[in-house]
Amino acid sequence: MKTLIVAEHDNESLKPATLNAVAAAQQLGGDVDILVVGSGCQGVAEAAASVAGVAAVLSADNVVYEHQLAENVSLAIADQAEGYDCVMAAATANGKNFMPRVAALLDVAQISDITGIIDADTFERPIYAGNVMATVKSSDVKKVITVRTTAFDAVATEGGTAVVQQVDGAHDAGVSRFVGEEVAVSDRPELTAASVVVSGGRGMQNGDNFSMLEGIADKLNAAIGASRAAVDAGFVPNDYQVGQTGKIVAPDLYIA
Repeated sequence: MKTLIVAEHDNESLKPATLNAVAAAQQLGGDVDILVVGSGCQGVAEAAASVAGVAAVLSADNVVYEHQLAENVSLAIADQAEGYDCVMAAATANGKNFMPRVAALLDVAQISDITGIIDADTFERPIYAGNVMATVKSSDVKKVITVRTTAFDAVATEGGTAVVQQVDGAHDAGVSRFVGEEVAVSDRPELTAASVVVSGGRGMQNGDNFSMLEGIADKLNAAIGASRAAVDAGFVPNDYQVGQTGKIVAPDLYIA
């Protein structure tokens, strides 16, 4: 089985979520390639080539992919999907944005947020907010899958000897344009990758009280999270939210 992993990146660095997706793909057996879609992302492609167990890296480096608009990226992925049995990406905000479009372009059903692989056609995934684990078997010739990264241990970032291949052509769907973005910047670990999380909820009473969590978070090198209730009340930004409608976390220590 030959699998194409869509890299998670910001045009500058390869995100750890990609390493978890590679680990999942390796359980399927066969070659695992990585597709990097972006602009000025040569460094990302080279980092992907060093990932353990990767056979080849495809680099779609073009200005139309600079902001990774889903309408454009999905066309690039679908274009490269020929020759692969499976197209896989991490179930991040980006992955959840473009992968359903890829599935539609390929006319197959997406298998979302998998947490286990039974065989090449059969997968486990949570439903009903994680209260039930479903076993899903797909008869599609080509699989389109998103991976819950916390369910698979990341592969090593070093040890790979893949060759970077440039992808010709570019796709601009012409139906969307990048307007702007506001990026939350923090010195603390990223919430989805943190080994320690300190989280607050409605009991914090207001946003100012969330500052009380900062001291212990700093001492533990922890990320700060929040419940949906706290986010809905406006105590903290929505990028703090943990849970079904927020970010999936799997820390070694969770303090709430």
